[in-house]
Amino acid sequence: MRNSFAITGAHVVPVSAPAFDGGAVVVEDGRITAVGPDVTPPPGVTVVDAAGAWLVPGFVESHGHVGIHEEANGEAGNDTNEMTGPNMAGVRAIDAIDIDDEGFRDALAGGITSIVVKPGSGNPIGGQTVAIKTWGGRTVDEQLISDSVSIKSALGENPKRVYGGKGQTPSTRLGVAKIIRDAFVEAQNYRAARDAAAAKGEPFARDLSKEALVRVLDGELVLDQHTHRHDDIATAIRLSEEFGYRLVVNHGTEAHKIASLLAEKDIPVIYGPLFTSRSKVELRDRGIPNLATIAAAGVRVAITTDAPVVPIGMLVDQATAAVKEGLPAQTALEALTVNPAEFLGFGDRVGRLAEGYDADLVLWDGDPLDATSRATRVWIDGKPVFTWADGVGATTPRW
Repeated sequence: MRNSFAITGAHVVPVSAPAFDGGAVVVEDGRITAVGPDVTPPPGVTVVDAAGAWLVPGFVESHGHVGIHEEANGEAGNDTNEMTGPNMAGVRAIDAIDIDDEGFRDALAGGITSIVVKPGSGNPIGGQTVAIKTWGGRTVDEQLISDSVSIKSALGENPKRVYGGKGQTPSTRLGVAKIIRDAFVEAQNYRAARDAAAAKGEPFARDLSKEALVRVLDGELVLDQHTHRHDDIATAIRLSEEFGYRLVVNHGTEAHKIASLLAEKDIPVIYGPLFTSRSKVELRDRGIPNLATIAAAGVRVAITTDAPVVPIGMLVDQATAAVKEGLPAQTALEALTVNPAEFLGFGDRVGRLAEGYDADLVLWDGDPLDATSRATRVWIDGKPVFTWADGVGATTPRW
């Protein structure tokens, strides 16, 4: 069978189950078929001796712009925001991803095997996100995990600045919220008219933006809400409850101030980036210890680099910094793996070492949360995609 092997001799960290030494993780046709301290490799299968290295699931970057905001290509490589209108729900990140962006190689070196690529935060409604593997396809379509993840939306200073600078709505927080509210009301009306036409067997003119927002209303897609300040987070909650959609807070700089409310309502937070300055008023209360406070309140958390804002390979370094500031190590690992995969809707495929899951595996030469540890071997869907040896990282050729 292709992409089949077994890893033995590792310190195995499944994340969602207790860690163990010895045993084996068995991969067949790119999927994990067995994992445990008492597992032995099937006869005839290739065996990789981990020699005591740590084996963990590939990390998940839950909020990035890799491939649509390319490294070192300037404006020519920046397709993050379609800022020709405040409601761009119809645009799709997948249509702008350059899979040869250097950021994907950096991701592999940092043990990241999955990423949710999102449009930017210049618009109140920025467009459709996509979850992909970070390597392995001839095209982005061959790296697809799911194109049914979320719609990116933004509150606060970014859309205010963009459209206020053009002298058009929205130029205030009031206007930003109205744009979002109007868009969902129009989507409700569109859905009703569409269903009525279908019941009568009548033709109906499609609208891609309204269709996308109907999917949010129907629970198929999450609303990924860019929001920093506590009052903007409160607006995000208000809107989500008004229209009944699933909400994930992105950034959450002041989420610690209302963490108990977020926990009560089971609203997850993708926190970060952590390694940035207080570059604007919304980041005045930015602090790495805030993540521990949010998690301690019972909020499910993930961690983001917002790459390329922070280099994507530093995702685990941010987690390490958060542990230093009080985040439990187990919570940090969950924030890099199972948490984002689950609350963004593809937790049945990635984020843990378990039977039936994609064989997205990373060997580290020590505890990944130790700043001196390095990812030495990476597999995606059971295919070797990265190795580190003799001071050099090598990526398996794509083409």
